[in-house]
Amino acid sequence: MSTALAVAGVTADQNANAALGDVNADVTAVAADAVELTGPAATPRLNLYMYQVSPNSGWRNVDLPSTDSRGARSTNPPLGLDLHYLLTAYGTQELQAEVLLGYGMQLLHMVPVLTRQQIEDRLPPALQASRLAAQVEMVKLTQESPSTEELSKLWAAFQARYRPTAAYRASVVLIESQSAGRAPLPVLTRGPVDEVTGRERGVVVQPDLFPPLPGITAVRPPNSQPGAVLGEVVTVEGHRLNGTNRAVRLENRQLGVELDINADPGAEAGLLQFTVPNDPAALAVGTYSLQALVQPPGEPAQRASNLLSLTVLPNILTDLPLAVDRDGEGTATVKSRLQPTGQAASAGRSPCRCARGSRRAAGRSDRHTHV
Repeated sequence: MSTALAVAGVTADQNANAALGDVNADVTAVAADAVELTGPAATPRLNLYMYQVSPNSGWRNVDLPSTDSRGARSTNPPLGLDLHYLLTAYGTQELQAEVLLGYGMQLLHMVPVLTRQQIEDRLPPALQASRLAAQVEMVKLTQESPSTEELSKLWAAFQARYRPTAAYRASVVLIESQSAGRAPLPVLTRGPVDEVTGRERGVVVQPDLFPPLPGITAVRPPNSQPGAVLGEVVTVEGHRLNGTNRAVRLENRQLGVELDINADPGAEAGLLQFTVPNDPAALAVGTYSLQALVQPPGEPAQRASNLLSLTVLPNILTDLPLAVDRDGEGTATVKSRLQPTGQAASAGRSPCRCARGSRRAAGRSDRHTHV
């Protein structure tokens, strides 16, 4: 890629002296209003003036420079530019400007692409560090045809007298930052290595639109309940769930619970089922993150899916219905036995199903206690 000096490098390379024959003329690259038209300094010349820079339409789709979370540079996409020039001829005698313009246009027509060797040979020493000759694309010269109105506006903006002019575009100049970027790590292996043959498995192609790794899309407790109680069977739906060593992992960091549960027998790719352990000491009431663990066919270890939630609900062990008496103030106390214990429910992590029977009316209140 080039550096920021490449813009000046393209301009400096347009040396048309060789095409001017015996005409004693100069080739310059100054602003149109800086050219001397009268006096001793007024000589026949071709002036190449860069009046506009525009983004290249092809390289404009490349991503912008980016940084990582620490602010370090990660990518340095190049800046692609098109340079727009006016080739203007100045003469001190009749028809001299037309002759010079014809020679200049003939040279640019014969050299539509600036080769790398031409750039290296003609760049002045001050612009050798531009690395223009080493960029991935060569610079191509294309003649443009601005309208009379556009040329009139340009020369009015230059605040200079109009002279015979031809317009050109040089495309493309690629400017890349010199900041060091962080490239991603190289690929060391393509798939697991067979311990017997020592060969990589290679790239595996899946003839469908599903992601290549196991994933879960829904967790369905029995009977469309909002959660599951101990001992109930839960269905997990997803994709790529077929294989061996199928299991689920329930985790709740606040309760300090992380439990792997083997899946029920089966090898369906779209679902797996498991039974919530009937172990009150291992699981408390609360909401858990659920993750499927599957060892896909041909792989040496389990793969973990994405996370969804599952709520473990308390199971009411008290015989219902209950006969409840009220005291003199109209307050009734209901005592119920739950499994698992209500330590998570008391913290507000799970709704109590016996709360559906509580009511407040006519100044009366119901109270219930879990045991």
